[in-house]
Amino acid sequence: MLLLSLRKLTIMRRLLLAVLIFQLSFIHFAAPAQTVNPSKPKLVVGIVIDQMRWDFLYRYADRYTDGGFKRLLREGFSCENTLLPYTPTVTACGHTCIYTGSVPAIHGITGNNWWDLDSNRRVYCTEDSSVQTIGSNTGAGFMSPRNLLVTTVSDELRLATNFKSKVIGIAIKDRGAILPAGHSANAAYWYDDQSGNWVSSSYYNFPENQLPSWATEFNNKKLVDSLLASNWNTLYPVETYTQSTQDNKSYEGKFPGELSPTFPHNFSKLTETQKDTTIKSVPQGNTFTLQFAEAAIEGENLGMGDATDFLAISCSSTDYIGHQFGPNSIENEDDYLRLDRDLAAFFKFLDSKYGSGNYLLFLSADHGVAHIPAFLDEHNIPNGFLSTPAIAYYLNAFIKMKFGLSDMIVNTDNYQLTLNHPRMDSAKISRDKLIDYILPLIKKIPGVANEFDIQKINATTLPEVQKKMLSNGYYEKRCGDIQLVFQPGWIDGGPSGTTHGLWNPYDAHIPLVWMGWGIKQGATNREVYMTDIAPTLAAMLHIQMPNGCVGRVIPEVMK
Repeated sequence: MLLLSLRKLTIMRRLLLAVLIFQLSFIHFAAPAQTVNPSKPKLVVGIVIDQMRWDFLYRYADRYTDGGFKRLLREGFSCENTLLPYTPTVTACGHTCIYTGSVPAIHGITGNNWWDLDSNRRVYCTEDSSVQTIGSNTGAGFMSPRNLLVTTVSDELRLATNFKSKVIGIAIKDRGAILPAGHSANAAYWYDDQSGNWVSSSYYNFPENQLPSWATEFNNKKLVDSLLASNWNTLYPVETYTQSTQDNKSYEGKFPGELSPTFPHNFSKLTETQKDTTIKSVPQGNTFTLQFAEAAIEGENLGMGDATDFLAISCSSTDYIGHQFGPNSIENEDDYLRLDRDLAAFFKFLDSKYGSGNYLLFLSADHGVAHIPAFLDEHNIPNGFLSTPAIAYYLNAFIKMKFGLSDMIVNTDNYQLTLNHPRMDSAKISRDKLIDYILPLIKKIPGVANEFDIQKINATTLPEVQKKMLSNGYYEKRCGDIQLVFQPGWIDGGPSGTTHGLWNPYDAHIPLVWMGWGIKQGATNREVYMTDIAPTLAAMLHIQMPNGCVGRVIPEVMK
């Protein structure tokens, strides 16, 4: 009997041991359980600083506040080596690539403007004659995202939640609001300098073709007058701006009525119409934009529903200031010191509204900017400027002498020359014959490093980075025939001010900093691309990436 009991006990022990081993094996080897309904942020906020070069994160950091750019770097994750993978590096392309994860060769936004081969005319990126302005009596609202050929990550969020998520786009520039918001957005708003109002388009199906009451109330405050009442003087004594060149430089642009481009910039004598235009080109324009964004959050109850909402903001004034004064100006430095304070106030507003860990935010830029050539000349750095319309005029004169045909180059957008195809066909002149005649003429132009038939880019000897960026920017129906590549330090412009648009790092190296929900603190110097932002957002939100996306997820940013 005792022996039988011992045998039973041994069998039970073996059975329990086998069960325990099985359980431990399952725990060790089984795949981690997937959350059926993963927690998500209340709101996603995308902030694009128009024309912000990466180095501006650090160049003025000694006078940044703790709550703006420094907070982003302290609490968030910075992708220090974020690049644009295409040209032209301009506003419409940049905003589109961030939110689509795609490139112009796929999404079709090949510039702010382009020559459309189907309609044989110049087209603006968001133009739409089938819609009407909402919010003013001007034509500022004849705009929509219909020229965009793919979805945005905000479109995919709407699709994933069966359109329960709200999506709003806001920028002074129409293209900076419309293209990020995507096709299915609830609304996009931009600034109409003819009326002084924030406006939109009938594309967005506003009830009774009227702005929401919160937007009308904001417009009725007429904040432009109060924002410009303090004029624009430096935050600190002007002599302490040691990160910038001297204040009075002839190669910087002037505001209306000014005798020199120097501080203080006084706006008291401007007409109301001039003030409505000037607000775009001063730091107060960024303040204006973020105030409107706060009004949208409150008015639309963003982040207060069951689904994640999306707010896409672009601060456009940095671009206007950069073009006028250049990246080494005191105006640029003061603009970023003021923007830092505006961002700190906006982050504090978001904290009070949602809690600091309950919203997901990223800050990036659509492109960088080149130095003003005359500034580079002062320091013996190679530089120069060319006018692509002047190049076309020069070439058209030679073509007229050779072939007897006038105006054979019809467009020069995006560092490309577009030929007059209908006239070529009528004259029975082949495209190849005309291009073979033009290219040697271009070789004689100082400042042009390369020129080639853009349809033959794969057969053209180019550095890999240039070939990749130029190929990614080529969508045949919306691009020219001949591609121009300028020498480093050369711009398409004149003796004052500056621009952007080329492959060089000063135009293509941008900041990308993440903060908030799901983001860990840290940084990486691994090369990532603007097109990686959308798929990373999609992965974090557990939604499909946009349908033209070529970017890759950045896993380092996620907890």
